[in-house]
Amino acid sequence: MHELDSVLATVPQPLRPGVALHWQRYCEACARDGIEPVAAGWHAALVRVWACSDFVAENCTRTPRLLAGLIAGEALAAPDMPGAIGGRVAAALADCSDEAVLSARLRTLRRREMVRIAWRDLSGAAKLTETLEDLSALADACVDAALTWLYDAASRRHGEPRDERGRAQRLVVLGMGKLGGRELNYSSDIDLIFAFPEHGSTAGPRPLENQEFFLRLAQKLIRVLDALTADGFVFRVDMRLRPFGDSGPLVASFAALETYYQSQGRDWERYAMIKARAIAGDLEAGERLLETLRPFVFRRYLDYGAFESLRNLKAMIAQEVERKGLQDNVKLGPGGIREIEFIGQAFQLIYGGREPPLRVRGIREVLERLADSRRLPEDAVDRLQHAYDCLRRTENRLQAWQDRQTHRLPEDDTGRLRLAFSMGFADWPAFRQTLDAHRSFVAERFAQVFALGREAPVAEGMAALAAVWHETVSREAAAARLTAAGYDHPPAALEALDRLRGSLAYRSMSAHGRERLDRLMPALLREAGNGPQPAVTLARLAPLLEAVARRSVYLALLHEKPVALGQLVALAGASPWIAEQLTRFPVLLDELLNPAVLYAPPGPEALAAEVRQMLSRVPEGDHEAHLLVLRQFKQINVLRVAAADVSGALPLMVVSDHLTAIAETLLHEALVQAWADVTVRHGLPRCVVDGVARTAGFAIIAYGKLGGLELGYGSDLDLVFLHDSAGEEQETDGERPLDNATFFARLAQRLIHVLTAPTGAGVLYEIDTRLRPSGRAGMMVASIDGYAAYQRAGAWTWEHQALVRARPVTGSAAIAERFCALRQEVLARVREPAVLRREVREMREKMREHLGSRNPAAFHLKQDRGGMADIEFIVQYLVLAHTAEEPILVRYTDNVRQLAALEATGILRSADANLLRDAYRQLRRRAHLAKLRDEPATITGDELKPYRDGVERLWQRIMEAED
Repeated sequence: MHELDSVLATVPQPLRPGVALHWQRYCEACARDGIEPVAAGWHAALVRVWACSDFVAENCTRTPRLLAGLIAGEALAAPDMPGAIGGRVAAALADCSDEAVLSARLRTLRRREMVRIAWRDLSGAAKLTETLEDLSALADACVDAALTWLYDAASRRHGEPRDERGRAQRLVVLGMGKLGGRELNYSSDIDLIFAFPEHGSTAGPRPLENQEFFLRLAQKLIRVLDALTADGFVFRVDMRLRPFGDSGPLVASFAALETYYQSQGRDWERYAMIKARAIAGDLEAGERLLETLRPFVFRRYLDYGAFESLRNLKAMIAQEVERKGLQDNVKLGPGGIREIEFIGQAFQLIYGGREPPLRVRGIREVLERLADSRRLPEDAVDRLQHAYDCLRRTENRLQAWQDRQTHRLPEDDTGRLRLAFSMGFADWPAFRQTLDAHRSFVAERFAQVFALGREAPVAEGMAALAAVWHETVSREAAAARLTAAGYDHPPAALEALDRLRGSLAYRSMSAHGRERLDRLMPALLREAGNGPQPAVTLARLAPLLEAVARRSVYLALLHEKPVALGQLVALAGASPWIAEQLTRFPVLLDELLNPAVLYAPPGPEALAAEVRQMLSRVPEGDHEAHLLVLRQFKQINVLRVAAADVSGALPLMVVSDHLTAIAETLLHEALVQAWADVTVRHGLPRCVVDGVARTAGFAIIAYGKLGGLELGYGSDLDLVFLHDSAGEEQETDGERPLDNATFFARLAQRLIHVLTAPTGAGVLYEIDTRLRPSGRAGMMVASIDGYAAYQRAGAWTWEHQALVRARPVTGSAAIAERFCALRQEVLARVREPAVLRREVREMREKMREHLGSRNPAAFHLKQDRGGMADIEFIVQYLVLAHTAEEPILVRYTDNVRQLAALEATGILRSADANLLRDAYRQLRRRAHLAKLRDEPATITGDELKPYRDGVERLWQRIMEAED
């Protein structure tokens, strides 16, 4: 290691251990292969490159001869000659015997070239243009060489494809996006479109129609390039830019493409086709194809509609940025690469039909020609060029770290320091300041360019309310206009507007954001005035507007989608709790776009499918993204339930069913994730019982409101965790084995972390595990055997009361079956009614003393006399007292169906059962409304008094009878 000590000092301290470890492994690999490590003259470049790219370091360590060969061939010291990459690809594939060899050699060559390109880039030996062109040339050469090999093999099998006049046909591969513009990223997908000139057939021993021949050829080409093997991949292939996207044919004839673009081509496809370039196959035919498509891309007239089209396309991207939290995405985020590209391409689409010099593919050349034509000021173009250079180099440095397709700035300190160092900065703040300055300028220039042709900020019919918002009329006139618009208390509405205008969020808004807010406010004032309590509704919406002030895409959404605005105002007017949720999580505003979905919460199966679909988009190993998706899933679906609830579309019992189903879905997914996280490190928990080896299981038991299918908004989850490990050899089978008790304890800890970890999207649920055996003093996860022994001999009466509402919700089916049998057994125990009644009553009195309102003028819906807890305790007492003779009493875990069972068995008179059922429903409904209204769970006066009095009378008769 001493060889590197002097040059390691040039690397920031936090990055040095990683370089040192790579060097150690590299030297060991060199010794294994019998070669000498690189000479000291290369050490300075080596430590810099390896500090910035694990990918390069690991490949040098994996194959030390790779680095030795690159140095010996002077590949790292000098730029490639034109065509050199193509020559190396052709040489590597010259004697391929089959498709497997083809795939392996392409991947080996790709690894070599990526190491070479990254080394020159990170060491400072190559400029950005060289890096982008080399990456693009590598993709061109790999696609063309692979296609040629596969075409020859297919032609030997089926004959050469020919058109009806006997002319040979070859596939044309169009490179789109950055590949088409020769601006490929370090770890980019390649966007391709496949086409062939004309229909016909092959003339070989196994003839095929040309369409089928080229379809099979294209499929094999994608597999050779895209498949992930032990050697990695060549390039990820994206075919979604072809006509009709994923649902369209993989290969189309020239005539079919021309017909599609002339009749059905959309504006975004014009934008995509600007950079289209024939990269492989019949290049001459490809150029003819692009020439026929040119009128679709570049209109003969000045196409000012391009501003609106690209503005709308950018708005959709911005909405995705906000929804997915991509503000620090150097490609899609504000002031990112995409905005620079849109600036150039807007002018190309508008003027390219009349000005052939603008029909170029690379954005740098486009900007230069816009400066030459004075369509953009020279100083602005110069700054855009510098910003583009910085952003693209940043993008490549992000991707070169681990050869991953990412455009997001790192969030960890080490990752930030590494990026800053790779960009030539001493620390993160210095780099971030420079990057932010570039992005700020790009965003400002983008806003200026795309401000052309926008509609007037306020429709004429709402001019009066616009004047109120802009304060261009007196206070008295503003109040009069609000009164005319339906406001019941104009002074309160004006105060809400004052607070919004005086807020830091409003004062910090960009000019673009204020413009959007100015367009929105008259419509929002009008919509609120049409509903009940307009001033109250406006006051609830003001914090939301502040919350989205810097993410004005949501303001645009509400302005451009009247349906979404109407739903927002209606929901905020009905429930401050919903308004607060939307304020905390503005991403939920997207849900307002489709009322048919908003007011129809999905059932359990649909919930499971939805969460799986959302999670399928999370990169493997991205635990933070996983947590975020689970929380967004909950927020979206609870909003749907609340919206349907306040609209009256769902009865109380169904509201709880939906909230319970959401919780069960999330518990299942959280357990799946926690199990995967722990088993990947420690293996599966194994045990041997009666000589039979098996995997031990784990299950979650729900108590309380979740167990009783009566979950409310914001309810905690009362959970007990059980495992069934027993017998001998209780240990996991992984590389880091644990005894099973420790394994399950860690599993529970991981599960609780998934559920309770605070994120930008909040927590999933608060978890209460105090109902486990021995409470806080007990093990976090109990064995089913120990749990059974405790319930049979050690549990208190109140714990058996809790068992009345307990049920398994996810995990091992075997444990669930044993739990249900145990619950039936324990609850069916013969009990002395007088002793049981006294113990239940004493527990209830303790609860009332600690949790009741203690205010004679107020009534706590749950804890005061005649409240929900009295009903629950009555039911639990009767179930415990009579299950021995009536086992049906514990079939269900919810109060309403248990009351039905008590009535059916004659234990409760019908009149008493009806009273308790009705009272329970009314009290729960009122508690739901209190939550939605952001009110305490207390009521005053005579509200619900008949039900309260009736419950209290039954309590006295049933629970306070003589023992």
